Amino acid sequence: MRHTLRFATATAILSAGLAMTAHAEELVVGAFGGSFAENVKACHIAAFEKATGATVALKLGNSSQFAASIRATAGKPDMDIVYIDNSLAAQTHGEKLNETIDRKRLTNAGDVIASAWGKDDSYVVAMVSATALVYNPKLVKAPPTSWLDLADPAYAGKYAIGDISGTSGLHFLLALNKIKGGTLENVDPGIEAMKPIAKGSAVLYTQADQLLSLFERQEIALAPWYPDRAGVAIDKGLSLAVAYPKEGAVGILPAVIIPKGTAKSALAHKFLDQILSADGQGCFSERAYIGAVNTKVKLSDKVQKIVPNGETLEKAWFIDPEVIAKNTANWTRRWQREVAR
Repeated sequence: MRHTLRFATATAILSAGLAMTAHAEELVVGAFGGSFAENVKACHIAAFEKATGATVALKLGNSSQFAASIRATAGKPDMDIVYIDNSLAAQTHGEKLNETIDRKRLTNAGDVIASAWGKDDSYVVAMVSATALVYNPKLVKAPPTSWLDLADPAYAGKYAIGDISGTSGLHFLLALNKIKGGTLENVDPGIEAMKPIAKGSAVLYTQADQLLSLFERQEIALAPWYPDRAGVAIDKGLSLAVAYPKEGAVGILPAVIIPKGTAKSALAHKFLDQILSADGQGCFSERAYIGAVNTKVKLSDKVQKIVPNGETLEKAWFIDPEVIAKNTANWTRRWQREVAR
């Protein structure tokens, strides 16, 4: 009889566990790949899953891909919360595809800098980074000092630039355009300056971590890239260094949105609360070499040397996301027609 009771109890416990597993809510999160995704898992997903009992499924891509997916599934999104560049977040807001973030549902909202909140609370900036120049100091003895260095014959065939579908490619185009006398209303100078540089690029990369293997094999020595990705790679032993152009880096404000129509709004807000918490922000900053928007986070000296900070932050060009949102489609058409052909 005792064996029967033990078996029945064990069966009941197992059944309850299976039932809980079967009913565990799943949150689909859109995130950038590579080291960014690994840090999302470590700093945001782990604590969220422990606190809520829910599970997270990651969908990897870049900002342009996420914006396209949100448009294609308007009102019935296949993602519940998405990391995305603030310019694309502004764009999807203009298309009425973002859910309004309810700050009252976020215990950490009061610790976030006021400027992080997007128009109508349609998104919130979650971190601060930039597009700068990353190089291999074993191959480049004198650190690059300008965006124009990529046009130097000394680097011919030894650099890579991003496609305009990714943030770094767009930023490099706009930085060149500004140097050459263009404006955000007129990118003709930038397009012309970009043509020969694009032709000489080893690849027009679309995913940030595509550069890792190129740097590892020493196929490239220089690229407009992200200090946060470089910092993570340096920690893993890759020979890299970060240089901030004298003209100023182009600031990046990765944001988070909740696509309108998600059935997991409450759960998405809980995940967002973890992203914005001091623990979530501090963990991500230290692991990913990226600036925080939670005022309670203090960056270590090691991180401050790589992220936009002090003079490099002051000189960084943070472009109005509304302007980028308004012009991206036209810039992309011109890029595809005149640069990438």
